[in-house]
This record gives sequence, structure tokens and C-alpha cells, in this order.
Amino acid sequence: MTAPSGPPAPAPGVRHAQAPLGAELRTVLALVAPVLHHSAARLWQPQGLRARYLRYLVTMHTVIRASVPLMERARAHCRDAPATDSAARPLGSYLSAHIPRERHHDTWLLRDMEAAGLHPGHELARPPSPEVARLVGAQYYWIDHFHPLCLLGYVAVLELNAPAAPLIPLLADRTGLPPAAFDTLRLHAEIDGGHSTAVLSALDESAAAPPVRAAVRLSALHTVQALADVLNSLTDVTDRTGGPPEREDHRHDTGQR
Repeated sequence: MTAPSGPPAPAPGVRHAQAPLGAELRTVLALVAPVLHHSAARLWQPQGLRARYLRYLVTMHTVIRASVPLMERARAHCRDAPATDSAARPLGSYLSAHIPRERHHDTWLLRDMEAAGLHPGHELARPPSPEVARLVGAQYYWIDHFHPLCLLGYVAVLELNAPAAPLIPLLADRTGLPPAAFDTLRLHAEIDGGHSTAVLSALDESAAAPPVRAAVRLSALHTVQALADVLNSLTDVTDRTGGPPEREDHRHDTGQR
């Protein structure tokens, strides 16, 4: 894989007196956090929650199954980057450590779907939504055609906006689904605090040139709006049509007819 065509690296010895990128991005994301908070509040409202949560599981699988392939693609670009690219080496080190931590999260969601009464094979045979394609697909462009560090803007948004632990028993109570249907949410609530610290630290250490820093911010802001669109589409579609059908055996197990 060849290195992406992107901005020229700064000349050796040139330093930019700027705030660390991770700290800067945390501030930027705090300013736009209400966008995601509003979409999440609509998604988790009590009326129709069971149907929306079933659709949420399917949709999150279509997002999360792309996480490791995206990181592997970015790491390959880091390996091919010129020695003058000061952001590539620390990014490659971060990705090599982080990829094993993200493996099999899509498998966790398959188990949650089964526990919730869904047919994963049937659900995932449908095309992913355009909203998911916009959310995830933009990262392939930025990685291949500008700089792989852009991916960390995406990762930071996902890690900083995972559902909080107190939400999980509330969802279980309001949906009537078994505890195993929430294992992925539970595990992410436990680990994402450390993951968000790690990605912001990796950005702080990246020594990226100003055009790359700007692209990371753009990637993060795009991710906020695109993720909000994904959540809003779940609420809108499920409110119109209901959630995906549950398996008959699980309907019986959970008292549903």
C-alpha cells in the first residue's frame, strides 16, 4: 500500500507553538456535544424503546465491524509514510497497541443480537444504511487520500460518546430484554474511559503539521454529525416501521407474542 497523497511534512526542526492536539480536540468536541446528546435522548426515550434497541444492535454491528479494518488500513499507511512524517510513527505505535483491544467487538454484538431474539444472518443480509456508509466511509477517504491520523478524530468521537454505565439497567428494565442483550454496552462502559484517554494521548504525541491537525478536527466534526444522523435515522425508521422481527423462540422466552 502506498502512502496517501497529503500535505507536505514540515521541514526538520520546524516546531509549531500550539496546544496539544488531543487537548484541543477534547475542547472542540465538548462544544458540539449537545448534538449527540439530543440524538441519544431521542433514541433512548421510553416509548418504543424495545424496537429501537433491536435496530440499534444491528446498526452498531454494521459500524463496529469496520473498526479494525480501518485501523489496519491506517497502520499500513503509517508503515509506508516518509521519515519526515512526524505523525506517522506515533500513530502506528498507537494502532498496533489498540487493534488487539478492538478485535471481536463485532462478535460481541452478534451474541447480543441472538440474546435479544434476532436472527443476525437475516438482519445483516440487508444493505447497511446510507447514514452508516457516510459515517464510516469518510474515514477511508481521509486515510487513503490525506493522512491516516484523521482516523483518530473518528475514534475519539466514538470513544468519548459511548453509553454510560447507569443507562444499561434502565434500558434492560424498559425493554424487558435479557441481561445478555446488553453485554456489549456493559463492556464498553467499563473500558471506553481508558480508550478515550489513550486516543487523546496519542493525538497529543502526534506532532502533526497544521494541515493535518485541521483535518483531524474536520474528521471529528464530520463524525459527530454523521453519528447523530445514524442515531436519528434509527429513531425515525423504527418509529415508522417498528424494529426488526424477533425469533419465535426468544419471544416465548421473554413473554412476547
